[in-house]
Amino acid sequence: MGSKRAIGALIGLSGGTFLYTTAEALPIGLLLPMAVDLAVAPSQVGMLVTAYGAVVMVTSVPLTALVRRVPRRRLLSALLAGFIVSNAITVLANSFALMLAARMATAATHALFWAVVVPAAAEMFRPALRGRVVAVVFAGGTVALALGVPAGTWLGERAGWHASFLAVAGLGTIVLVVVASLLPSTRPEAGHAARGATPDVRRFWLLVAVAVVATAGAIAAYTYVALFVTEVSGFAASSVGGILFMRGVASVLGILAIGAVVDRSPWLALVATVALQSVALLGLSAFGQRPTVAVGLIALAGLAFAAFTAALGGLVLQVAPGRSDLAAATVSAAVNVGITGGAFVGGLALPSQGVHSTVLIGALLGVVALVLALGERLIRPTAGSPERAQLPPLVPTGGRPAAQHG
Repeated sequence: MGSKRAIGALIGLSGGTFLYTTAEALPIGLLLPMAVDLAVAPSQVGMLVTAYGAVVMVTSVPLTALVRRVPRRRLLSALLAGFIVSNAITVLANSFALMLAARMATAATHALFWAVVVPAAAEMFRPALRGRVVAVVFAGGTVALALGVPAGTWLGERAGWHASFLAVAGLGTIVLVVVASLLPSTRPEAGHAARGATPDVRRFWLLVAVAVVATAGAIAAYTYVALFVTEVSGFAASSVGGILFMRGVASVLGILAIGAVVDRSPWLALVATVALQSVALLGLSAFGQRPTVAVGLIALAGLAFAAFTAALGGLVLQVAPGRSDLAAATVSAAVNVGITGGAFVGGLALPSQGVHSTVLIGALLGVVALVLALGERLIRPTAGSPERAQLPPLVPTGGRPAAQHG
C-alpha cells in the first residue's frame, strides 16, 4: 500500500468512529421528538442510549474472540454494512420495540468496530507512528461529539428525527466504500500491531483500571454539566449549547496535541492527561461560580479527556499481553463500564448533594486514577523480565505496512 492509500484508509476508519459516536449519542439530542413520534416517555428514549452502552460493554470481548480469524478489511466492511442496515431500520421503525432492536444491532457492530479499528489502522504505518495514527482514529469520535451530534440534532429538529439517522446511514455508505477499497486485507494475527510491542500483563490490567476510574470521573461531571453551568455558574439555559461546543473544540485540540507527543512517552502522556483532567475538575469544583473561569475549566476538562482516550488507545498496542484486538476490546468494555458507572454515581449524588457534588466526585475519581497511573513506575518490568519475554520482539516494518492485499 502506498502512503496516499494508507492515509485514505486511515481517514475512512476515522470517519467510522465519527459515525458510530454520532449514532450512539443522537437520541440524546433528539429525545423529545423521538418520544412524541414513538408515543413513549422521554425516559424510554433515554434507555436507547443506556442499553446501547450496555451491549457494547458486554459483547466487546466475546464478539472479538469469535471473529478473531476474519481478515481486517472483510470484517470492518461487514461491520460498516451492518451499521448502514441497522440505521436504515431505525429510520423505518414505527414502534419502540423495533427501534430498540435496531439500536442493539448497531451497538453490536460498534463493539467489534472499536476493538478492531485501532490495530487495523496502526498496521498500515510504521510502529514509531502508532500514537499519532491512534490519535487520528480517535479524532473521529471527538469531532462527532463536537459537530456530528449537534448537526444531527439541528437536522432532526427541522426535518424530523428520521432524517438524522438517514443522513448517518448515507454517510456510512461513503465510509464503507473508502474502507472496502483502500484498507489492506490483513490477517488478524499478522503484522506488528497484532500483538503488544512490549507485552505486560500487570501494566495492561493497570491500564484497564485507569480507564474505568478516569472515565467514570469525567462522565460523572460531564453528564450534568448543563445543570452545573445554569445552577452554579449562573448561565442562561440558552448558553449551554455554546459552552458544550467550546468544550468540543477543545477536545479536538486535545487529540491533535496528544498525537504530537504520545509516541515519545505514551505512559507519561497518559499520566499528564489524567492529571490535567483532575486539576480542571478540582478547579471547577472550587471556582465554578465564576462564569468565565467555569467555561475555561469545562473546555480544559474536555481537552484532557479527549487526549486521555487517544493515549489509552496507543498504550493498548504497547502493553497488550496477547492479541491487540482482544486487548482493545477489553479496554473498550472498561471505558463503557466507566461511562455507565460515572453517570450512575453522579445521579445518586445529585438529588441529595446537588449538582456541585457531581463535579467534586469526578475530580476525586480523577485523583484516584492519577494515583493508579503513577503506580506504573512500581511495576515497570526490567529488560529480560518474564513480562517482556512473553512474546517475540517487535520487528520494524521499515516504513512499509505489514499487510497482504486482497
